[in-house]
Amino acid sequence: MPKTKISIAVLVSGSGTNLQALIDAQNNGILKSGKVSLVISNNADAYAVTRAENANIKTAIISHKEFGDAGMEAKIIDQLNENKIDLIILAGFMRILSADFTRKYDHRIINVHPSLIPSFCGEGYYGLRVHEEALKKGVKVTGATVHFVNEIPDGGEIILQKAVTVPENSTPKSLQKRVMKLAEWKILPKACEIISNKILKGEI
Repeated sequence: MPKTKISIAVLVSGSGTNLQALIDAQNNGILKSGKVSLVISNNADAYAVTRAENANIKTAIISHKEFGDAGMEAKIIDQLNENKIDLIILAGFMRILSADFTRKYDHRIINVHPSLIPSFCGEGYYGLRVHEEALKKGVKVTGATVHFVNEIPDGGEIILQKAVTVPENSTPKSLQKRVMKLAEWKILPKACEIISNKILKGEI
């Protein structure tokens, strides 16, 4: 019988709000061509792990502190193979993956970034820093981007983007929340469905 859903692994480091958006999308039928079947965290204390457990999703803790970056990647690959993963989603995963790793999973890793790439992206641009720099520049519009992951930080081709206006008197934290709510949580599940469907059809 042909597969009706691909298997997805989500890599996380923090609270897991984007993971929750994917779980909700799965429950609501937005994400129907794929199923989140594994959550891997490099941080044992990440609340994302609790979110996964609450949704009965298999979890694995693989820390760069314990294994080093190369060892962590090797252990992640073992988990991906063992669980027959078709697509990897980086949802607040705070490690840069090596070129060897990204080449191995060409067009099979996607990431959500909290700006409209090519603005405020690349090495060192993650978390609140993205929003701090956007506010320093005085931009009136920001947003989020879902893109394929390659060996260049935030350098892979863009899948979806969504723009968000920047209210006056925004702080980095208030802007971060606004971008998550109005952009990231909407386009990540949509992009995930688009790519899952393409993998299912053998188009990528």
